[in-house]
Amino acid sequence: MEATRLFDCIPAQAAAPRADFLAAKENGVWRSYSTQEVHTMINQLTMALLDMGISSGDGTDEGRDKIGLISNGRPEWVMVDLAVQQTGAVLVPLYPNTNPKEIEQILIESAVKYMFVSDKELCDKINLVRHNVPTLKKVYAFDQIENYPNWKELLKPLPTGYLQKIAGITSNISENDLTTIIYTSGTTGKPKGVMLSHKNIVSNVLASGLVLSQIPVSEKRAFSFLPMNHIFEKMCTYIYLFYGFSISYAENMDTIGPNIRDVKPSIFTAVPRLLEKIFERIMAEGQKLTGAKKKIFLWSVKVAEEFELEHTSPWYKIKLAVAEKLVFSKWRAAIGGNLKAIVIGSSACPVKLEKIFTAAGMAVMEGYGLTETSPVISVNQYDPKGRKFGTVGKLIDKVQVKIAEDGEILCKGPNVMMGYYKNPEMTAEVMQDGWFHTGDIGILDDQGFLKITDRKKEIFKTSGGKYVAPLPIENKMKENHFIEQMMVVGAGKKFTAALIVPSYTNLLPWCRANEIPTISHEEILKDKRVIALYQAAIDTFNPEFNHVEQVKKITLLPNEWSIESGELTPTGKMKRKVITEKYNAEIEKMYAGEPNESPSLVS
Repeated sequence: MEATRLFDCIPAQAAAPRADFLAAKENGVWRSYSTQEVHTMINQLTMALLDMGISSGDGTDEGRDKIGLISNGRPEWVMVDLAVQQTGAVLVPLYPNTNPKEIEQILIESAVKYMFVSDKELCDKINLVRHNVPTLKKVYAFDQIENYPNWKELLKPLPTGYLQKIAGITSNISENDLTTIIYTSGTTGKPKGVMLSHKNIVSNVLASGLVLSQIPVSEKRAFSFLPMNHIFEKMCTYIYLFYGFSISYAENMDTIGPNIRDVKPSIFTAVPRLLEKIFERIMAEGQKLTGAKKKIFLWSVKVAEEFELEHTSPWYKIKLAVAEKLVFSKWRAAIGGNLKAIVIGSSACPVKLEKIFTAAGMAVMEGYGLTETSPVISVNQYDPKGRKFGTVGKLIDKVQVKIAEDGEILCKGPNVMMGYYKNPEMTAEVMQDGWFHTGDIGILDDQGFLKITDRKKEIFKTSGGKYVAPLPIENKMKENHFIEQMMVVGAGKKFTAALIVPSYTNLLPWCRANEIPTISHEEILKDKRVIALYQAAIDTFNPEFNHVEQVKKITLLPNEWSIESGELTPTGKMKRKVITEKYNAEIEKMYAGEPNESPSLVS
């Protein structure tokens, strides 16, 4: 495919137009936008922005005009993005759940001139800071909101010759030009503005698109619900835009279930946390069954957990076929019936979930990358020969990786960012001798599969001088369906311990079955039988780790960590520093005395 800039997807779409190109619910009813309609609106908005004086300025990264965008995923997001690109300006997208202080910092640093905002809640958030941003001229809303101009006011018929004018401007936009600044959510410190060029993202789109093109679908239909400003979702969106998919957007995170049944997608992107939630719901429904139906359900889950990509015995294939007919086909029907693949990113996916969903006919294609790498470095392919459980797949085309002496993954390729906006010192820290230092620890096996073992900054040393990598411990122990979230601690301490948030979706039914009162989470965690349940889980997994890695004590917590309560980043990663500070008293209590010979629980 010939493409060097992101807006080159427009002629590719025109060659194969669709009536359902982009779709979303408006006032409770699905609204589809045709390819021609979308292109017209993009060009109309491009004209309006040009008439407002938006341009590439002097052509430097700082000289280019900046347009802000804060919105949930919806067709308007794509239209604004492409219109801004066609002017030569730079899009600065923000997470909808970004706090006002960070919004203010980002808008001031990037000198945003105009903002596009989706709804009243976000308009109110912008209103708190707009008077502190001297460059901000006006805020346009996608929804009809009192006292805010609607973005459709900018969409006017194109005068004669204006398409030629737009073509003249786009012809001077280079693949090496800055197209977006994406501020990372960051697990520590303030967000950094990652500068990405057309070439950075397009190279990733084309290489990753080759992987997705393996998926046998009769109808190219994608479903989107992740934040659009996250480079993972944005890059995948452009795969859909270049490769002829339609895209339907979820109303919000609470309506994913019914929306996905409406859309019947063949593919969607997700983070592991969402996959965990889907499986929890499946298990919760299965636990409601009785008699033979429940036994068949639980047997099928066990069959799925044993799934391997290769070398399956004839007897296992028979069991899998039975489970498919009786159980797995119903799972797929509950999410539309057409799903072929789920592309997973952002954080490590438990192998157990990869096996279960793949066995049920929904291939989990886990990949790896960072905002700074546009984002994909490696990805598991749809073809079983190009997939390996427990890894993040093989390197995509034109991307190089080498493992440093300390185990850090270094990356080089056309996908690597231009640098951090207005921060050459930090850019120099991560870019050395042409290699981007990812901060992740990993290995490349003899088959070319990349495996992430931990974050370099998250590895800690005990007081005895031994190193502990928390991520493998957490990922392994979270395979127990009673463990929802877990953070291993122990930096500078005598032994390894952990904070655990139980999976109340699974724990509450277990409590009721064992006649344990479920008045409150706090009361549940005091029950000796619950403590014994988690004691058994720890005892089961600890032998798989060396002595210093074994969890000696844990604290059970009553409340789930979330983005809203501040423990998780917008992409669902743990903010270890925040969690450590918030639960410092609970952590110190675990270290108040010596650990027992076997792990114990603090409640």
